[in-house]
Amino acid sequence: MTSMSYPINIQDMIDDFSFLDDWEDRYMHVIDLGKGLEPLPLEVKTDANKVKGCASQVWLVSEKEDAVWHFSGDSDAHIVKGLVAIVLQIFSGRTSAEITALDASDILSKLGLSEHLSAQRANGLASMIGRIKAEAAA
Repeated sequence: MTSMSYPINIQDMIDDFSFLDDWEDRYMHVIDLGKGLEPLPLEVKTDANKVKGCASQVWLVSEKEDAVWHFSGDSDAHIVKGLVAIVLQIFSGRTSAEITALDASDILSKLGLSEHLSAQRANGLASMIGRIKAEAAA
């Protein structure tokens, strides 16, 4: 997918990040996005919903309704919770075909995040994306 074919909410997110000049501003924006996430109820913070491969605790809950996937998530770390919010914005509200067609690494690169994340955070992010894509493909 080229940037012109990204859904409007993803393009809006890319545009928002493009106004932030340095990494610190982007970092704070990611944290702010995380603060906007609804916390997951304790009863869904189970091992089954925990994302493997994340250094921080990350929970991801998926629900498919009328061929459209809806994801919710949470983390115990501020920056990671922001990354969860970004992943949810990219994938939630889409069909399996749309999810598998999205190039998340290109989107993250356009957000200016991929080159600034630690190896652990990048692996955790890849684990979240991998799990969503695997569920959509199943």
